[in-house]
Formats: sequence, C-alpha cells, structure tokens
Amino acid sequence: MEIQPHDSSPGWRNTVYRIIFESDTRSGRAFDIALLVAILLSVATVMLDSVRGINQAFEPAFRTLEWVFTGLFLLEYLARLLVVRRPLAYALSPLGIIDFLSVVPSVAALTFAGSRYLLAIRTLRLLRVFRIFKLGRFVGEGEFIVRALLASRFKILVFLTAVFTLAIVVGTLMYVVEGAQNGFTSIPKSIYWAIVTVTTVGYGDISPHTILGQSLASLLMILGYAIIAVPTGIVSAQMVLPNAAIAPAAPAFKQAACPTCTALGHRPEAAFCWQCGAKL
Repeated sequence: MEIQPHDSSPGWRNTVYRIIFESDTRSGRAFDIALLVAILLSVATVMLDSVRGINQAFEPAFRTLEWVFTGLFLLEYLARLLVVRRPLAYALSPLGIIDFLSVVPSVAALTFAGSRYLLAIRTLRLLRVFRIFKLGRFVGEGEFIVRALLASRFKILVFLTAVFTLAIVVGTLMYVVEGAQNGFTSIPKSIYWAIVTVTTVGYGDISPHTILGQSLASLLMILGYAIIAVPTGIVSAQMVLPNAAIAPAAPAFKQAACPTCTALGHRPEAAFCWQCGAKL
C-alpha cells in the first residue's frame, strides 16, 4: 500500500516520511540507529552534568553537547510535524509530547533571562530526561506487553481494590491496637504503615511494639509475599494466550506506520488506522 503522509505532498516529503517513521528500509534503519545513539548519549550527558565534580571540570563541553543534542532533536521534531498528514494530532500524541519535552528546556533558556529566573530554568532543564522515553519507539515488543496489560486491567483493578481495602482494615486495627504512643498517631499514618508492610518495602520508620500488633504485622508480611505474585500471574496468563485473544497476530502486521499518529501494527489489508481511525 502506498504511504501518503500528506494529501498533496511532493516526493521529497514521502521520502522523508519513510526515513523517519518506517524501519523496513536501509535509510529508515540508519535513521533509527542514529536517533537511538543520540538519545542514549544525550541522557548520559544529562546524568553526568548533575555530578558536581564532573560538571565543574567539563561545564563548557556539557553546554556545547546540550545545544548540539537540542538542535538535533528540534530538527527531528520539526521534520516529523512537516511530513505527517495532521501535524496537530501528532503533536498531541504521546510520542509528540515526549519529543516536545525533549527540546523545550534548552529552548526556554533562551527566553527566560535574568538571575531571578535561573533556578526555574535549572529545574526546567531536568525535563531533558524525557528523552529516555523516546526509546519507546524502538521497542516494538512493548506493544504486546501493553496489550496484555490492557486486557488484564479489570482484573488488576479488582486486585488493587482488594489490597487497598486490606490496607485500610489492617491500618485501622493497628491504630486501635498500637495507638499514638507507638507511632500510630492517626489512621492515615497507620494505613501508610500497612501499605509499606504489605508491599514488603519495610522502611522501619514505624513499627509495632505490642504482641498483638507484632502478630498482625507478621501476618501482613506473609500475605505480602503472596500478594506481590498475583499481578504477575494475571498478566502472564494473559500473555500466554493466543495472540488473537489480545490483538491480531504479530506476523500478520506490516511495518508501515500511520501517517497521522505513527501507530504500528496494521493488518496488510487495513485501510484505516486501528488507533486514530485515519486513512492509511
């Protein structure tokens, strides 16, 4: 099926679209690999930049690298908006928002000037870590996991409701049994302790001191190990079902991306996008 990113687009726009959004060509694969390397290097730069000693020694290099990566991601973002059929739909899509967040901190630094804005800009620059989410477009198997999670969402919701109810009941009992003298000063704080205990996190900032309270805590700890395994079992059971129970089988999918929302996973005979309904 011929991909038409724009109803009246010239040939170069179709070519750029195939390079950016599709991975079944040599140029498309090369673009994806280059983008992957740029994302990883950019995120590594952000992390190293937060280390005081390294930042003081290589601050000019970090500033240069940041502007290089920002320029590359800005060009990529503008190119995606240019070649898709509906730029606004892409800009408001999850990947479009992530692309925008990957460049806005450094661009905003050009707008906000003055010492009183430096703190706000420094905080805003932390949004650069959103570039790591750009890796999501390289993980095709992630869609299978997402579909399994969506298919299990009602079972997981019921399970979480039961766990939260258990935490409320046990937290209330601990408030009555232990009381404020042992750190359980309110029911919400006691529920916090129950959640920390049932998830086997165990911060230790609050602990029971009475025999009855310790017995109740022990029972909750044992239940915690069994409870943790339940969501994994629900999702795993859904994943081992035939692909048709979750979505059309993966081998029947084609790699062409939707020109509007860039979604993958369309049947070869599909005429409309399964996610946004746009014509393919």
